[in-house]
Amino acid sequence: MRSSKWLEEALGGAYGSGVRKAAEMILALAEAFEAEGLVPVRSAHVSGVSYRTIGDYGLRFLEELSKEGVRVRVEATMNPAGMDLARWREMGVPEEFAQKQTRIVECLRRMGVKPALTCTPYLAGNRPERGSHVAWAESSAVVYANSVLGAWTNRECGPSALASAITGFTPKFGMHLEEERRPTHLVEVEGRVEGTLMYSALGYYVGREVGRGVPSIPKASGASQDELKALGAGLATSGGVAMFSTKPVEDVPRIRVSPSDLREVVEELSTGSGGLVCLGCPHLSLQELETVYELASKHGVRGEVWLFTSRSVYEEAVRLGVVQGLERCGVRVFRDTCMVVSPLEDMGVREVVTDSCKAAHYITLMTGGRVSVVLKSREECVRGDESR
Repeated sequence: MRSSKWLEEALGGAYGSGVRKAAEMILALAEAFEAEGLVPVRSAHVSGVSYRTIGDYGLRFLEELSKEGVRVRVEATMNPAGMDLARWREMGVPEEFAQKQTRIVECLRRMGVKPALTCTPYLAGNRPERGSHVAWAESSAVVYANSVLGAWTNRECGPSALASAITGFTPKFGMHLEEERRPTHLVEVEGRVEGTLMYSALGYYVGREVGRGVPSIPKASGASQDELKALGAGLATSGGVAMFSTKPVEDVPRIRVSPSDLREVVEELSTGSGGLVCLGCPHLSLQELETVYELASKHGVRGEVWLFTSRSVYEEAVRLGVVQGLERCGVRVFRDTCMVVSPLEDMGVREVVTDSCKAAHYITLMTGGRVSVVLKSREECVRGDESR
């Protein structure tokens, strides 16, 4: 397991107690999962950035590490925070929350983690090469990395991804092994599937059926990159899925999905009837921002519409005038955060409209149902309808 001189030195305390703890965590995980050994990683993506999700305990842990001078050894990026770092007051985020959130981000910055603050690091410069081993947390990004980019990563948690960033290693098991990446189920989808809502619902339905399996979904072979992003987010939300394939396979269990199955998913996750429109779980791509701009320009918007994207996509959208156009239409565009990891209740939000099954699932879960959610297509979200 001790596969490098540096790791031996780290375990001996040569680089401080924080680095030693990270090395010990990697070895403990390897032993717990009976890994074949350790494998070097090219990058890491660290979750557990929002103060809402890690709280005071997580903040203290990160402050202790950063004070010890711990630095990452490989490229590492951050998941979304609980607020737009520049426009948190506009979101209605309480000042105490904002102060602690800022401290969390600064701790990670000092350790060398890049403040991408996104669940789509592959749209923000952290785009691994096919076949490269990485250590990514954020379940939707993991599915995208394995399935679309062809990288190799397990579903890491925030601390394990950070430990890999610090040490440069991850345990070799699960999605780091060829045999674990083979499809376990064939998904046969009836009818037409298009749009982020329906691909999100397809992922949610299939994830629940396969658990920790690897589904093959040939229907998705013609999906757009943004639809694949939504599919992966749905798969990772209802199940332990880390990867899907679009190639047909034989001799595996079959799962049939009908249009009524997808409608039932949408109805099941819809607990309200209207409210604040929130799009961007996962974060919106530049093309998605442009699509919303086209819809808003053509039809106008009804009610309040918030969009969430990464800093890098936001900057490009500003350069192209897309953000400015959206704001003129009355649409707000936020960075660094999303509706799932922001403190909705403290912000006074009680009802949300979205096209993301992941968002609907986690908003309901994390607020104990105190914030209601309704799922609608992106076009319906932007244009509005009588129910809003």
